[in-house]
Amino acid sequence: MTKKTASLHPRNPHQGRYDLTALVKTYPALKAFITLNPSGEDTVDFSDDKAVICLNSALLAHFYQVPNWQIPPGYLCPPIPGRADYIHYIADLLADMNNGEVPTGKRVKALDIGTGANCIYPILGHRSYGWGFVGTDIDTVAAKTANVIVQANPSLSKAIKIVLKKTPGSTFKGVIKYNDKYAVTICNPPFHASMADAAAGTERKIKNLHKGKAAPTDTTKLNFGGQHSELWCEGGELRFVKDMAKESKDFTAQVCWFTSLISKGEHIEELEQYLQGLGVKQIRVIPMSQGQKVSRILAWSFMDTDEQQQWAADNW
Repeated sequence: MTKKTASLHPRNPHQGRYDLTALVKTYPALKAFITLNPSGEDTVDFSDDKAVICLNSALLAHFYQVPNWQIPPGYLCPPIPGRADYIHYIADLLADMNNGEVPTGKRVKALDIGTGANCIYPILGHRSYGWGFVGTDIDTVAAKTANVIVQANPSLSKAIKIVLKKTPGSTFKGVIKYNDKYAVTICNPPFHASMADAAAGTERKIKNLHKGKAAPTDTTKLNFGGQHSELWCEGGELRFVKDMAKESKDFTAQVCWFTSLISKGEHIEELEQYLQGLGVKQIRVIPMSQGQKVSRILAWSFMDTDEQQQWAADNW
């Protein structure tokens, strides 16, 4: 039986192979990083961090009309197709409380926890659906860089606000103010439970990219980068999401949907049980896949369907 190839969300514009010719036309700097694969086709060396960053710049310029995007060395460079999938599935989630229609415009407000130097979720969410965003980060350089990106692109500057989170050990406190109302919160939590786990994951990814060939001896330089706070935290994603869920209970009337990317499928059952113990009224697990990579979005709400629809009617 032929295994069905995992696919992106139907509205995701990054289907199939990259059209490198079109990308180079929009972003000429990419041409320097294009090489030929064994079949004689144009490709990009995904083991080269500079090539990956340039490819992202080209994708953002071509598909989202964001021409000015750059990140400091060593910071996370996210794969844009997968990040876009998160946004499109969240749009479906919000459509369920809006008579099946995806809500658009700045009146739809989203909060991105750990926006990173790349600011990718606010960029994709605003440029795809016009949503207003607040992006937060605990890393000073990341927050400053994200803000530079926002201010350097007129299409973003009036819709995205970047906040340096100064309240230690919390997710929402100090960020969600008394009168704030958000349709959704978004988060890509630190995946690993320790620096050793993160280093091992880096080494595996590099070996996979080189497909059995000799890999560089310096595995600290990952093509997708990542700082400590982006890659690992005490207890990994399970602990991080539990802490976030516990704190979300203090903002039940201000946020319709709390969501997080979950990399490890074995965490879902335990997290669902934990959320039930907090008294949530709705839990959704939304599968996502890109090629061989499979992940999922965990979403929870302290509002029932009727309450969410009323919230949408009052705020949209």
